[in-house]
Amino acid sequence: MIKVRVASRAQAAEGIVRLDLVCAESRDLPPFDAGAHIDLFLGNGLTRQYSLCNDPADRSHYRIAVLREPTSRGGSTYVHEALTDGATLDISLPRNLFALDETADGHLLFAGGVGVTPILAMARRLHALGRPFLFHYCARDRSRAAFLDELAAAPFADAVRLSFDAEPETRLDLDIALADPAPGRRLYVCGPGGFMSHVVDGALARDWAADQIRKEHFAAAPGPEGENRPFELVIASTGQVVPVAADQSAAQALEAAGVFVPVSCEQGVCGTCLTRVTDGQPDHRDAFQTDEERAANNQFTPCCSRARTSRLVLDL
Repeated sequence: MIKVRVASRAQAAEGIVRLDLVCAESRDLPPFDAGAHIDLFLGNGLTRQYSLCNDPADRSHYRIAVLREPTSRGGSTYVHEALTDGATLDISLPRNLFALDETADGHLLFAGGVGVTPILAMARRLHALGRPFLFHYCARDRSRAAFLDELAAAPFADAVRLSFDAEPETRLDLDIALADPAPGRRLYVCGPGGFMSHVVDGALARDWAADQIRKEHFAAAPGPEGENRPFELVIASTGQVVPVAADQSAAQALEAAGVFVPVSCEQGVCGTCLTRVTDGQPDHRDAFQTDEERAANNQFTPCCSRARTSRLVLDL
C-alpha cells in the first residue's frame, strides 16, 4: 500500500469531485499505464476502485474523479464527505484491466459521464504517441460532464466530440461514429451500463469484431430480481459445507464461516475475489470475466455470483 495525501480537491461537474493525490512521503508515485485504476482503502472499512485520469507521464500525483452515487453503499459518500484537502489514506499500486493497445492503427474512445476518467488518460497517452484517435464524450447535460474546460484547452481538443442528451443537435450518431470497422482499429468504452451496451451493441451491429472492443464497467448488471435461491459451498481442502442463504452473498457466507477470500469492489468488477470452482455450475453475475471464461465454469466471483446447481465445490 501507498500512503497518500489529498493535495487538491475541486468540483469537476455536478455531483463529481476531483481529487489529486500525492505521496505522503513527497516522492514520485509509481508509474501507471493509461486505463489503470487504484484501490482506495477508505476509513469506513470499504475498498473502492477509481480510474486514474491524469497524464501517465506525470508521476507527481494521481488524479481521480468520483461521482456521488444516490444509492451509495458508503464508498462515494465517504470520498465526497471525508476526503477533504490534506486528508491522508492508503491506496494500492495501480492495476490495469483496461489496457490500451498502443500499436493499433486507430482508436475510437467513448466515455459516458464519469466514465471519462480512464478514457481521458488514454487520450493523453495517444496524443503523446502521435497516434490517431477520436474521443466521443457523452453526458446528460453540460453540468454533469467533468473536465470540459480541460478538454477544451487540451492539445487534442480537435479530436474531442461532445454529445449531450439535453442538446439534440449534439447527440451521438453511431452510424457516423462507427462507420469504419477496419480490423486494425480499436474501440474503448467506459460509462454507465446502458451507455456501454448502446455503443458495444451498435459496434457489433456495424461489423466491428468483438476482439476490437474493450470496455470497463463500474458495476456488474443487477441480478434477476426474486430469483436468488439458497445453495451450498463446499471447501475442497476440508470438506466444510457453507450454506448460502437467499439474502446473502457467497462472500458473506464464507466470511461468516471463517473462510477467507479477499474481497474488494463487492460488485463483480475488479476480480479480486475470483475463486476456482472444481464442481457445480456457477450463476455468473460479474462484469469481470470474458464470455469464454464464464462458459468454462471453473471460477466465479463470490461477491456477487451465485450457483445454478445446489452446490459449488471451491478450490480452497
